[in-house]
Amino acid sequence: MSSKAKSRRQFLQTALVGASLAAWTRADAQGLSGPAYEVSKWSGPIAGFKLVDTSGKTWTFADLKGRAVLLNFWASWCEPCRAEMPTLQQVADFYGADKLLVLAINFKETPVRAVRFAQTTGVTLPVLLDLDGQAARRSSVNVFPTTLTLDSLGQPQHRVQGEVDWTGKAAEKLIASLL
Repeated sequence: MSSKAKSRRQFLQTALVGASLAAWTRADAQGLSGPAYEVSKWSGPIAGFKLVDTSGKTWTFADLKGRAVLLNFWASWCEPCRAEMPTLQQVADFYGADKLLVLAINFKETPVRAVRFAQTTGVTLPVLLDLDGQAARRSSVNVFPTTLTLDSLGQPQHRVQGEVDWTGKAAEKLIASLL
């Protein structure tokens, strides 16, 4: 390995450790901590929300009101997304859709791929299709997975970037703040 490649690798490793520590510190300051995710305030926008799910149902902002909501942006090629998905399913099953609605928003993949992923992993969450990536762009989502939260009044609350164990204590705290 050349010295240029070694120094680049060392730089990237140092940057990654620094970014992980910074994310952990910011999340911990909010009472939420995790080495693989960052929690920050999210203020929207959400008004233009309109996506179709894999069964053909169109979802709009009006469909989200009256319950806490997790909008999880994911892709099947994203390993952290795939690791996180079972815990999203578990938390959705635990609370029920009338109290906590969890929507899995697939980023720029074909409907066939999104459906195949859901079927092979046992995901029964509504899978919405962001075929052109516009919903992700409007929400400034550029890290996968990213979960945006809304409280039961429909107000944007949190941006959670990275893989979360949604069945853990920190996620329980976050969800409790939405109900």
